[in-house]
Amino acid sequence: MRPEFKPPAAAVAGCPLCEAAGGAFLWTGGPWRVVRVDDASFPAYYRVVSNHHVTEFSDLLAPERQQCMDLVCAIERVLLDQLRPTKINLAAFGNMVPHLHWHVLARFDWDSHFPQPIWGAKQRDVQPAATSRLGIELAELDELVIAAVAAA
Repeated sequence: MRPEFKPPAAAVAGCPLCEAAGGAFLWTGGPWRVVRVDDASFPAYYRVVSNHHVTEFSDLLAPERQQCMDLVCAIERVLLDQLRPTKINLAAFGNMVPHLHWHVLARFDWDSHFPQPIWGAKQRDVQPAATSRLGIELAELDELVIAAVAAA
């Protein structure tokens, strides 16, 4: 049974990552949660999200920064081992949603935007659907991600 997202007591009104999980809520531990983004074009797309309204990585204490990177690396390793993607993309912008979160997503040379960023211009149509090209069910991938971040 997956945990249920509960907004933090110090949630900032109007912040989408304070008010909602930010994707399919998979795991939470201390100051972090892990979600899978629901995007059919990029199904192996996860986020590590701060459970507190923090805007900059440098606002964190050193142990929190280390734990964040451990979680990012754990997800990256699962994606590399299970999917053998062309590349893993990591990003933490915060321009649209100024709440600290890291994007971790597997990219493939066949995906609709590769080699452009997923926020860039579409390069091609993808048939069949991206989820059917992964070689693993998303539920199974999620379970592997959960196990990896729980052990991180």
